[in-house]
Amino acid sequence: MRHYNNSDHLILNMGSTSLDKVRSAALSLSETERAEIAYNLVVSLDGPPDKDVEQAWDAEIMRRLSEIDSGTANLIDRSEFQRRMRAYLQVQKDF
Repeated sequence: MRHYNNSDHLILNMGSTSLDKVRSAALSLSETERAEIAYNLVVSLDGPPDKDVEQAWDAEIMRRLSEIDSGTANLIDRSEFQRRMRAYLQVQKDF
């Protein structure tokens, strides 16, 4: 069953009394508090952290920092980054 709250947000009714109570309590929280709960819920759905991935990212970060420090990195300024991102997003939108 679908219904909408006063802010026109879709709410899926799963029929569980406990879930209804939690949902009602959560929706009465501030936006910041709801965001924190949402984050914690999403994190709880992830599996355990993959140490190999974490180590690989650490190595990649160190590699990139070394390139910046040595002057071999190809850096761009903010306006160029924004131009490239707008072009990329436009292509994605048109796709």
